[in-house]
Amino acid sequence: MPQRFHSPRLPSARLAACCALFVVATGAWAQAPAAAKRLPPPVSIHDIVRPLPPAQLQDLAAYVDSARKTFDVPGIAVAIVKDGRVVMEQGFGLREIGKPDKVDAHTLFAIASNTKAFTAASLQQLAEAGKLKMDDRVIDHLPWFRMSDPYVTHEMRIRDLLAHRSGLSLGAGDLLYWPPTSYTTKEVVERLRHVPIKNGFRSHYAYDNILFAVATLVIEQASGQSYADYVREHIFQPVGMDESRIDKTYLKPGMDVAMGHARLDFKQLKPVPPMAWLNDPGAGGIYASVHDLAKWMNVQLAGGALPTLGKDGKPQRLFSADSQQQMWSMLTPIPIGKPPIPELAPLVPDFYGYGEGWFLSDYRGQRLVWHTGGWPGMVSRVTLVPGLHLGVVVLTNAESGAAFNAVTWRVLDAYLNPERKTDWVVVYDKAVKHAEANADESQARHEAARDKHGKPSLPLAKYAGTYRDPWYGDVVISDEHGKLRLRFSKTAQLIGTMTPWQHDSFVVRWDDRALNADAFVDFSLDMDGHIREVRMQPVSPMTDFSFDFQDLRLVPVPTPKTPGEQDD
Repeated sequence: MPQRFHSPRLPSARLAACCALFVVATGAWAQAPAAAKRLPPPVSIHDIVRPLPPAQLQDLAAYVDSARKTFDVPGIAVAIVKDGRVVMEQGFGLREIGKPDKVDAHTLFAIASNTKAFTAASLQQLAEAGKLKMDDRVIDHLPWFRMSDPYVTHEMRIRDLLAHRSGLSLGAGDLLYWPPTSYTTKEVVERLRHVPIKNGFRSHYAYDNILFAVATLVIEQASGQSYADYVREHIFQPVGMDESRIDKTYLKPGMDVAMGHARLDFKQLKPVPPMAWLNDPGAGGIYASVHDLAKWMNVQLAGGALPTLGKDGKPQRLFSADSQQQMWSMLTPIPIGKPPIPELAPLVPDFYGYGEGWFLSDYRGQRLVWHTGGWPGMVSRVTLVPGLHLGVVVLTNAESGAAFNAVTWRVLDAYLNPERKTDWVVVYDKAVKHAEANADESQARHEAARDKHGKPSLPLAKYAGTYRDPWYGDVVISDEHGKLRLRFSKTAQLIGTMTPWQHDSFVVRWDDRALNADAFVDFSLDMDGHIREVRMQPVSPMTDFSFDFQDLRLVPVPTPKTPGEQDD
């Protein structure tokens, strides 16, 4: 998930991926402990001597441990590449709390939205092979494809799928695939025809995941392979990413895999089971290690050139320099807001936008090409500095964008700002506390506005029934022993109990407390006291944007009449 400067919801998992700029940036100034642990000395790998890191990173091990403890992250893995060589690749902490297995450079993490760069590279490869053009209309390859606006349907190009400029609102349609639903990828895309367009086509930035499901199908149609098979054969194998996998179905018992962790009710940290985006793999389906991602970063920094030579003695390429230029060219400008706390001001860029599967911004006169990934229990960031041939990846197994940001900026400062040693852990800790305070204030405002004596207009049993939204499908409310239970028909995890809030508004508390996505459920009645519509919205501003409850327009599904009730 990317990054928005104005977002207060720092602790959110996928939000950290979609809003990485300020979740990643904070500026406090403090020195590391004098007795800090040092990184291992340079080692020889296949006759290549690993270069020493800059002096500012000699205490990086202790610094990462500080980030882990401050933000309650069990495990972190970091890799740094410079000038085509690996400066370091190292794990810190545990794969899972309560178990002894440690994170190392080969531990697999879900990289979530960092997958989007692989999807963009796949499409560019297919364009180079003559199987598509990036400016082809989507309907040229998927004739059945429809958006809710005929003009957007006709004009949507393959390149548009990668640039978050479709006119959809933030996270629109995410409930079609996350939490995991029983819809297929094709069914997810088919339902796009009902997802409302809120902004002008190509005139507004709003991060989405659902159009990468469309990109997934375009790759499969053009290549004749599944998305997973294509990426394995055309990216993983030539790059040498032998450890990487597409979604959890390819993870086997005994493998070196991190377990994600989330805070139940935003409080107690607990492991959460592995997830798979089987119906939107192009948006976030890859599991990878920092060892493999170091190779990926080096290929990116080499302009698509692979480290192997072809039969002609020339370097082989994953994609052309022109393709990379397209991926790294800004398609969608992103408004630059104010940082949530003053200490983050040094990270405010002069330019900010999105290309094809990559965010683009700057820091201290250098262009940054980067992305973040957010997943239940895991968040991450990949950052490239092309002008310095520098790359850093940080993978974590908890939902703390602050942790991966604090580590990333410390590494970037070591190369771009060595004269000043900012303790970004301190800065991000302040930013997180600021966001949490805002969330507490939001809850207090809800409580203050609540009419505690306001009773539901109808007997509870009258609220039970099936309610339908055009793009999601059915949501069922049932009366179970005097309690209202709400179920999303295609999403097994979205089951919870509704309790009255005030008047005809309720709060649904999900059985799965790791979701952190409790929601208000508001019933609108007509003049005769019949339910006309149901709307929902998250209770907490810290809930991830992918719970796009606010986009639902639920209306009652009429109950079929019995034969005796039929009209004459």
